[in-house]
Amino acid sequence: MISTKGRYALRVIVDLAEHQQGEEYIPLKDIAARQEISEKYLEIILKVLVKEKLLKGLRGKGSGYRLTRSPKDYPIGEILSLTEGTLAPVACLTENADPCERSETCPTLRMWQRFDNLTHDFFYTITVADLMDGGERIK
Repeated sequence: MISTKGRYALRVIVDLAEHQQGEEYIPLKDIAARQEISEKYLEIILKVLVKEKLLKGLRGKGSGYRLTRSPKDYPIGEILSLTEGTLAPVACLTENADPCERSETCPTLRMWQRFDNLTHDFFYTITVADLMDGGERIK
């Protein structure tokens, strides 16, 4: 299940994409008000996105946030992976997982691998640009 952190991160990036004009920074309070997310919780999410260089933050006069690239260059899978940690359906498929003793005989492993690939491919083929204007571009 995708947490509120992941869902809110997507909403915030789409909000910035829809409201950013040029190189301007959008204040935290404006994003929080539009998205109805507490400023405190939003700061936690934005900190992760800035640290990973998906957003740029500015403190002081004119403070706020802006995208670091075009909306079409933000795959949804990247945002969710950063905020969720992993999208793997089972622990044995997470990055740096310990080798499973049962992998050679596990009757469900291939099913989980296929599901993991479907999930990955789905989220990495949809971009922030696709979600703009209500997601009408998603087929």
